Amino acid sequence: MKKIIIFGGIVVLLFVALAIVSNLQQTKKAEGNPFGKEKLHPATIELVNDPNYQNVILPEELVEKLANEEAMTVYFYASDCAFCKEATPRVVPLAEELEIDLVQYNLREFEEGWNKYGINSTPTIVHFENGAEVNRIEGAVTNAEFEQFFNEYVLTN
Repeated sequence: MKKIIIFGGIVVLLFVALAIVSNLQQTKKAEGNPFGKEKLHPATIELVNDPNYQNVILPEELVEKLANEEAMTVYFYASDCAFCKEATPRVVPLAEELEIDLVQYNLREFEEGWNKYGINSTPTIVHFENGAEVNRIEGAVTNAEFEQFFNEYVLTN
């Protein structure tokens, strides 16, 4: 019986040590991230240095810009969304080519955005004018559909 208690104690200590090391590693990886958070979702950590995910907007910034009735186009994505990972390398260069400032809102890190902006799925691009939504496009649609959206709702306003 005494051996079982000792063995159990050792196993518990190993799990605690593993949890502490894992936590420290995640905190280290999250240092200096653009999201201003100490801990990030593992999928977000993978994207921190990806050049297609560098135009981050924080929730407070988005609220402020909308309150100031600024025109803006927001790319709502989730860092663990397979459709986003497929669409982002297509839509970000297209926006750059069209000289559109496409800011990126990570719904995995800031989940309040799902309800606040009525996001049903990712990726979703929403264009705002005068603090209000003008139109949106949802899903990993074709490049032609993204370009048509930008031309109709972003570049004409």
